[in-house]
Amino acid sequence: MAPRKNFRNQAKKEVKPAAVVNKNGVKVEASVAASGGGFSGTKIFTWFMVLALLGVWSSVAVVWFDLVDYDNVIAERAKEFRFNFSEVLQGKLSAYDADGDGDFDVEDAKVLLDEKEIKVPAPKMERLKKGLKERPVSVLLREAKEDYAVKEPDAAPTPDDDVDGSQNTDVESEIQAAVPLPPISDDFIPDDSRDEATHPYEDENNAIDTKGELVEKAQPQQTVEESKQYNNQPGSYNNQPGSPETKETVQLRYNAEAESVPEPEADVEPEVESVPEPEADVEPEVESVPELEAEFVPELKAKKKKPKLLNKFEKTIKTEIDAAEKLRKKGKVEEAVRAFETLVLQYPQSPRCRYGKALAEDGLAEKMLSNDMLQKAIGTYKEASELPNATPDLIKATLKKRAERQQFLGRMRGALATLEKLVQIFPEDMALKNDLGVAHLLIGDNNSAKRVYEEVLATAPSDGFAKVHYGFILKSENKIAESIPFLRDGLESGDPGTDDGRFYFHLGDALQRMGDDSAYKWYERGHQRGHFASVWQRSLYNVDGLKAQPWWTPKDTGYMDLVKTLERNWRIIRDEAQSVMDKTTGLFVPEEENLREKGEWGQFTLWQQGKKAGESCRSVPKTCGLLERYPEATGCKRGQIKFSVMQPGTHVWPHTGPTNCRLRMHLGLVIPKTGCKIRCTNDTRAWEEGKVLIFDDSFEHEVWQDADSYRLIFIVDVWHPELTQYQRQTLSPI
Repeated sequence: MAPRKNFRNQAKKEVKPAAVVNKNGVKVEASVAASGGGFSGTKIFTWFMVLALLGVWSSVAVVWFDLVDYDNVIAERAKEFRFNFSEVLQGKLSAYDADGDGDFDVEDAKVLLDEKEIKVPAPKMERLKKGLKERPVSVLLREAKEDYAVKEPDAAPTPDDDVDGSQNTDVESEIQAAVPLPPISDDFIPDDSRDEATHPYEDENNAIDTKGELVEKAQPQQTVEESKQYNNQPGSYNNQPGSPETKETVQLRYNAEAESVPEPEADVEPEVESVPEPEADVEPEVESVPELEAEFVPELKAKKKKPKLLNKFEKTIKTEIDAAEKLRKKGKVEEAVRAFETLVLQYPQSPRCRYGKALAEDGLAEKMLSNDMLQKAIGTYKEASELPNATPDLIKATLKKRAERQQFLGRMRGALATLEKLVQIFPEDMALKNDLGVAHLLIGDNNSAKRVYEEVLATAPSDGFAKVHYGFILKSENKIAESIPFLRDGLESGDPGTDDGRFYFHLGDALQRMGDDSAYKWYERGHQRGHFASVWQRSLYNVDGLKAQPWWTPKDTGYMDLVKTLERNWRIIRDEAQSVMDKTTGLFVPEEENLREKGEWGQFTLWQQGKKAGESCRSVPKTCGLLERYPEATGCKRGQIKFSVMQPGTHVWPHTGPTNCRLRMHLGLVIPKTGCKIRCTNDTRAWEEGKVLIFDDSFEHEVWQDADSYRLIFIVDVWHPELTQYQRQTLSPI
């Protein structure tokens, strides 16, 4: 009987793998041999980690030792990029044009981000903002790239595409390349003088005198006065007082030759047939429309019609004109001049090319500070306006530019002739007639200016600009009551050119002289509009930040030595003054500033605008000798040193001086015991013989002389003590 096998023990034995001998005679576990050979899971993970670490350290070595030039790699890849962002972005982002100028730019972004307000129909604005949120710029760029790849696969830019002939690598250039300005359209007017606010020629605080010297426009007399000439007024266009000085004004000169260049005679223009006036720019009101209909409202309704500067032929060469114009707009005026000169040689009968040349020469004159170049531009403007086939809008723009530049150079009569020609061509343009009226005022021809404004008001009775100027002229004729309604209505109109400190001043002054306390309401309004430092302090030529108070003590000024010298020597000064008071000598000149309500007031000047009157000082040598060592007085270019005599029965209207840059000292010489007093703001004081009163005459002051005999004082203007030495040297004279 066969023995029984122990299956349990057999199973246990089978669990233990048997050793297998491989070809090399090495024993291997049966399980491994059965699998055909290889690595275990642990060994595979180990090798993976080794390879990963090798990769990491290789990358570190590449970066650490700079083994790859990534800049070159990126540059090569950039060359392969075939998309023109200038076209792509404008096509895609034009949907977000918020200001209606035909493209998406920084201004549109500001509008959409609520950083800038612009008149856009509410439904449209909501859609713009909604679209911007739903479709960010990154999405638009991606879509634009895809569209461009389909539409223009071969439009790869080349280095020659650079308009300026160079590859700009700065950030600003890249941004401009990605989002360029919209192309210049047929009706683009690049030279509207009302828009070129940064042009130094049109700086409201500067002008060129008849010698070609750049000076502050403000050149008023010792006090704010009325004279019979517009350009002597406080606030005339020739002497614009408008806003306070926020910094020192420095005299500049384009070139020394300008001083000796006489003003050419006014251009004698041939009779020109009246060119049909283009239809007036009517800006219709945009009514509220439902959101669905808003997108169909033409955007031109919210914009003024742009002037047409190109004739039919010039539209065929528009690309060439635009290229030259782009150089000018970028400030490359030398290149722009050459480009337009080439165009003028190629197309000598093109008014637009000639106009572009004039604009470029104008810009070059500014850069070179050259009167000669500016005079050349003025001539080119004239040539452009006289070429055949010039559009009416180009003629108007060209001649307006010419007149402005002539006024800048002090060629007032030449500018007048240019404006007369403009009015002859465009008789229905009231703005041109208003400019013509100003031109007459600038040469002191108030009567002609008055006729011009009467014509304007007959045609356009509500023209605010004409009203304030007509009221100004009436007041200069001492027609105080008649001037008030014109000045008031003109200011209330809010028309361009009316919000000016001189008109607030003259209206308030006229009301004061009529005994109307509403004058201070207008002074307050002028103060709120930024024309006056306060209701009381109404000077128009100011340096910001100076200490302002109506009355000063000698200690406040820091000029104690000067005050002591005047008071110690007051009798010497008085005796010399009395020696020249004999009317037969004619040394005392009557006050001619129309500041007196009544009476007699005479003055004898020793220093004016920092310049010594030699003949006068020879009459009072001791007085002048005492003052020679006080430059704060003799060097005060915004003041005077003079004797002032006032006869009984004299009243001086409330008035203000022209600047806050000076203080005024009054030394009493002959003072009646009663009846003489001076008010500054709401504080009234009296003079004393041998004593100095000091006040800031930029504050309102008024004088009464009701004594039985004359009052004689010595007036010494000194620099405001807080002005720096540099400011004293560079501020222009008044």
